[in-house]
Amino acid sequence: MILRRIQQLIQDRLGHMPGVVLLGPRQVGKTTLAKHMAATLNAATLYLDMERPVDQRRLGDADAFLRAQAGKLVIIDEIHRAPGLFEILRGIIDDRRAAGDRAGHFMLLGSAAIDLMRQASETLAGRVAYIDLAPIDALELQGATDDINRLWVRGGFPESLLATNDAESLAWRRTFIRSYLEREVPMFAPRLPAETIGRLWTMLAHSQGTPLNQARLASSLAVSSQSVGRYLDLLVDLLLVRRLRPWSSNVGKRLVRTPKTYIRDSGLVHALLDLERWDDVLGHPVAGPSWEGFAAENLLAAAGDRRLPYYYRTEDGAEIDLLFERGASVEMVIEIKRSTAPTLSKGFRLACDVLHPQEAFVVHGGTETWPMGSGVTAISLVALMRRLVES
Repeated sequence: MILRRIQQLIQDRLGHMPGVVLLGPRQVGKTTLAKHMAATLNAATLYLDMERPVDQRRLGDADAFLRAQAGKLVIIDEIHRAPGLFEILRGIIDDRRAAGDRAGHFMLLGSAAIDLMRQASETLAGRVAYIDLAPIDALELQGATDDINRLWVRGGFPESLLATNDAESLAWRRTFIRSYLEREVPMFAPRLPAETIGRLWTMLAHSQGTPLNQARLASSLAVSSQSVGRYLDLLVDLLLVRRLRPWSSNVGKRLVRTPKTYIRDSGLVHALLDLERWDDVLGHPVAGPSWEGFAAENLLAAAGDRRLPYYYRTEDGAEIDLLFERGASVEMVIEIKRSTAPTLSKGFRLACDVLHPQEAFVVHGGTETWPMGSGVTAISLVALMRRLVES
């Protein structure tokens, strides 16, 4: 098992809060992580899976059953299948807190969904912490360049990353995509057409890392722009697609105002485009945008929730792939290059002159760090991730 950095965060939250809601796509490793934590915690635990009929029956009288588990950490998997539990959990948590048991009551696991998060946030406000579990990242892998390339090509879902070979990995990802369209979309959005959402997913892979052109997508899919917005909302909500907002301030520039879209896992990008091996990816036009999205997702995972992420682009050519704002200032700007010997683009220099960031980096595909002049540092992906985690 690859050690997940988020485990310490979950333990910290459970030490101070009654519960944790752990959200992430299917097969990302939520159950494995929860069971691993249950085996290592110095506390009694109980695991329930809402997809198992036997556990559903145990919760026939959920209030009585869960109250009988006082003193245990109760892990409830696939919680989105039993949203009615939230009201019951609220009463149990409040009673346990009143009795002096303040923390570590429940860990709830679920695929992210708008309804689930809204119901949980409304019912369990102030009682639970929300944590997203992303696929395995480069810092968790802690490997050599070949390992990072494998992570890029296959993505960070454990079954895909750890597959015996590239063909097996691609077959798993194809099955994953199909199961989402056949199972998750009808579950979370029964009125939305799964086939059209699948086509949109593929179109987003082709346009990885570009500003969203909702009208063009609508025309290609023969649906309304509003429909595209709903379909995209679902993919974002399921933590499969990211909308990266443009940074804006009163800087006297004509800024691009539309968000950039990324399919969050690079392995899914390549599966949607039928790219099996590293050579296949390198020979495809998506190689550069795919690496940019891969690096951005890894950096966002390392940055945590203390920083706000944006991109920056003006109509006169100034551009920054990833910008972190902390407090009221631009903490860091980042240009992402797949090359191991990157050069500094004119657009990045122009943007730095306008924004005056505290730090500026060019993330490249190698392992070395060196100054590039004008206050810009070339750095590897893993080195900058480590810097973000530690600062």
